[in-house]
Amino acid sequence: MNSRTSCPSSRPASRPLLGERHVARLLLGTLAGRLPNGMAPVAILLLTAEQGGSLATGGLLCALYGLTSAVGQPALGRMVDRRGQTGITTVAVLVTTVCLLLLPYVDVIAQPALAAGLVVLAGLSTPPLEANLRALWGAVLPDPERRRAALALDTGAQGLIYVAGPPLVAVLSALHSPGAAMTVTASVGLVGAAMVLSAAPSRAWRPTASRAGGFLGPLQHGGLRLLFLAVGGVGFALGSMNVWAVAMADRHGMALLSGLIPAALSIGSLVGGILYGRGRWPGSLSSQLLAAAALFALSWVPLATSPGPFAAAALTVLPGLFLTALITSAFLTVDALAPAGTRTEAYAWLIAAVGTGQAAGTALAGVLSAHPSAAALPTAGAVACLLVLFGARRRLAVPGTARPRGRHRRGPAHAAHR
Repeated sequence: MNSRTSCPSSRPASRPLLGERHVARLLLGTLAGRLPNGMAPVAILLLTAEQGGSLATGGLLCALYGLTSAVGQPALGRMVDRRGQTGITTVAVLVTTVCLLLLPYVDVIAQPALAAGLVVLAGLSTPPLEANLRALWGAVLPDPERRRAALALDTGAQGLIYVAGPPLVAVLSALHSPGAAMTVTASVGLVGAAMVLSAAPSRAWRPTASRAGGFLGPLQHGGLRLLFLAVGGVGFALGSMNVWAVAMADRHGMALLSGLIPAALSIGSLVGGILYGRGRWPGSLSSQLLAAAALFALSWVPLATSPGPFAAAALTVLPGLFLTALITSAFLTVDALAPAGTRTEAYAWLIAAVGTGQAAGTALAGVLSAHPSAAALPTAGAVACLLVLFGARRRLAVPGTARPRGRHRRGPAHAAHR
């Protein structure tokens, strides 16, 4: 879909962003379609426990789901770039829905291989709704500033998946059963995906005629490879923070902390998304990316001093405020530098990098959870991100100031795969 099929760019900028045609539907549908990302791991844990399985078994299945969800995104993104959104995403949604619906009928203790197989297949087939949405914003909102605002709101709202998802599973499991919670999880994901896939922008989205980058696709660009490595540090910070929150809750005898600390970061991210989307920020895109990474790293430092429980919850809002600016700038950089015809795959690599880093941070924080250094792990991940971006700043520079309008008008940066 090129810019001529988009909404007219002459609409007043004062019009509420969610009032723009298709914006609310695409955003809400994507959030609902991605709710299983926050709900399924908790449902898997509770389902395993109900069947008499150990926490270690449930944790392993959750890790398999999270890792395969991240690994599958670039492959699905590449297929979308070649075949379009509708067919590929529909098949992915149906496969992951069927797998999640079958899990309650599998005995995890007696049939561990079957349970693991369903979890892996559900993860690998997780529909690339987030990458798809980022690819659609250019067609729905031709104006670059409105597009940046939508991307910031979109990014900031993603945290709601992990705030609303786990409590919803807990309530459903308490009222009915973990099996019923898993059924609702699969159904919500299916309905959300249907909202997006039936929308006109998604149905009209078509791949570009030409594709650059060869077999490696967006990984052909050296700057993008370093960007993906850098945002892995962001994921590491988030993953280690979740485990640190649980350790804090155990240490202080306050179970509420394990959910309160991640919720504080998500609230900060949502507020940061609104503020970032409304403002006009000075400097080039690469300088904004570096500045956001520096502020994100600095905001973790107070938490590395192991503050008290209430101070920790309050201070965790700060990284959330800068998280949205960092991730949004990263997506805009991908948009500017991705080789022609690889945009969805490039978005998916960025998402996968965050997910992989999150898994690594969770694993290491779990090993070090009783050690005092665990509180410094989120800071370490954020600093690693900053250092990689600083070293890659020239490769990530976007020539000129104009951003592309529509899907086919690519900047000169795509011609050189550094």
